Amino acid sequence: MKYNVTPTDREIHKAATERTTALAMPYRAMGEINTLSEKLCAIQGTLKPQVDKRGLFIMAGDHGICAEGVSMHPQEITMILIQTMLLGISSVCVYAKHANTKVFLADMGVLGDVAVPANATTTFYDRKIARGTKNFAHEPAMTREEAERSIEIGFQLATAAIKEHNLNLIAVGEMGIGNTTPSSAIAAVYTALSVEELVGRGAGLDDDGVNRKINAVKAGLALHNPQANDPIGVLASVGGFDIGGMAGVILAAATAKIPVVLDGFISTAAAVIANTIAPNAHEYMIAGHESYEVGHKHLLKMLGLSPLLQLGMRLGEGTGAVCAIPLVEFAAATIQEIVTLEDAAV
Repeated sequence: MKYNVTPTDREIHKAATERTTALAMPYRAMGEINTLSEKLCAIQGTLKPQVDKRGLFIMAGDHGICAEGVSMHPQEITMILIQTMLLGISSVCVYAKHANTKVFLADMGVLGDVAVPANATTTFYDRKIARGTKNFAHEPAMTREEAERSIEIGFQLATAAIKEHNLNLIAVGEMGIGNTTPSSAIAAVYTALSVEELVGRGAGLDDDGVNRKINAVKAGLALHNPQANDPIGVLASVGGFDIGGMAGVILAAATAKIPVVLDGFISTAAAVIANTIAPNAHEYMIAGHESYEVGHKHLLKMLGLSPLLQLGMRLGEGTGAVCAIPLVEFAAATIQEIVTLEDAAV
């Protein structure tokens, strides 16, 4: 797979930095908002970045590793929450409505068949690759072909939506019980940290559950020995269809020179896969927040990203990304609408 992700515009970034430095405020007084302003300009190649046409892509999939007792919730919850998303009444859909963000939901590989109600308000795509991944503690989560397909599906869906709706800001999220476990396995491949340092409590595991999760990740890594320089192999051996789909969405945004707001641990694991496939991709990424999940901060550090929010959130679905969207809007307004000292004739 080849994805044409080029570096962001260095000259525009320089010009943007000169402007934000000259704004009618104390030197870089808006901190990370100033930095984000400049990044938006470099991504879009203009000193007037636009982020008013927004799309959130939620990629859904179930995980065979749940058989190891790594989640406190049954996998049936995936389908229940998908139904609330279709009706626009889930947490992330409520937030997206207030952030003026269109929601796109894709079944990448949930166990059951999604029944779309007549009164659905969310755009839905049936792109099921399989009925959940395999239990990676005993066999590969998916084949290499399925891994490549998951990325390509996400890429194609996002690319088409970008063109149809003229999107200029993308956010990513997921839905799938147990998906912090494959994310922990991916993090273990790409960091020098131990599994124990990367595995968290997910949706609320007790100590015994965390130990089961650690053992499951260790078993999968020992069995498959995934290598960091083979992102498709990593995804195939210990990943998820939802993670692959998000990686594809991220690559689509970067290819189209559109900023992409990451959510929490799981979407950032997808971002690491995307950045390994296309090493310039991280330049298009915005870290919406740093989640409560312990491994998240380590993946953000790998990508060189600073989170906009630190609120102890751990819901997933794209909620943290959507909560950060107003800050992205403020950053775009900062560089375009706030006068410089020279403009103000001070």
